[in-house]
Amino acid sequence: MVVTRTDTLSETPDRIRAAFADAGVGGRLHALDIDSGAGLGVDADESVPTASVHKLCLLVALHDRASNGELDLTEPVDCPPQGRTPGPTGIAAMLDTARLSLRDLAYLMMAVSDNAAADLLLARVGLDAVNRTTARLGLDATRAVHSFGAMLATVKEDAGPAGAGALADPHVVARLRALDPARTNHSTARDMTRLLRAVWRDEACPPEHGAAIRRVMGLQVWPHRLASGFPFDDVHVAGKTGSLPTLRNEVGVVEYPDGGRYAVAVFTRTAQTAGTLPAADAVIGTAARIAVDALRAGRA
Repeated sequence: MVVTRTDTLSETPDRIRAAFADAGVGGRLHALDIDSGAGLGVDADESVPTASVHKLCLLVALHDRASNGELDLTEPVDCPPQGRTPGPTGIAAMLDTARLSLRDLAYLMMAVSDNAAADLLLARVGLDAVNRTTARLGLDATRAVHSFGAMLATVKEDAGPAGAGALADPHVVARLRALDPARTNHSTARDMTRLLRAVWRDEACPPEHGAAIRRVMGLQVWPHRLASGFPFDDVHVAGKTGSLPTLRNEVGVVEYPDGGRYAVAVFTRTAQTAGTLPAADAVIGTAARIAVDALRAGRA
């Protein structure tokens, strides 16, 4: 049987749903050819909690304000250990006072998902500015509700006196406000690919700032989600992950040596509360590869 472009694209969502099911997750996905605008999705307009993926919105807002002359990216920021937003990476995990520029805080926020760096930036940029930037770009389903520290505080409060150990209980996880898009930072898979397309086409910020955003996204250290689907030396993946109990996300751009550029957003949720689920991580790359392969077949 000859498989046409229409057949390939129409069958792709079912293949992606099957991959999600095999990995034991529910998933939302959107993939977009940055240059042609062709796209495909799986429940791409359903609201989802973004977790650390929302750091991308903060990064774009930072450069938006810098491009308007409202702040200087080389401005130094003192980062004392007292009052830092908790986290396992970057200055969040450091013990001593540090001083970093805004742009170096942005690097830590994106490369290792440093929560403390993100909230220091957010204090300078402003939550309202993040929402103004996403609104300007037409991302009507995307909104920042609180800081990353405030989000983590809701997890701690909702877990109760038993602390982190309670997060192994599915009933406790079910009540976490941080997993309810109506009560936390949220977006959709389609909105996130629209944002990525705007960044890669220099429509979100002037070219100098777009290049800076693309550079820092390309420095993310985690290879186990989106990048795992594209294990080729000549294919470049730039992305941002997001994680919370039972939730694993990543949004990013896959660039091929022939010039093809594809924005992909994948949001997953599993009923299993274990912190380490390799199959749930890997399916993000698998689903993204299925989607990108279908879009590339449509180019032929």
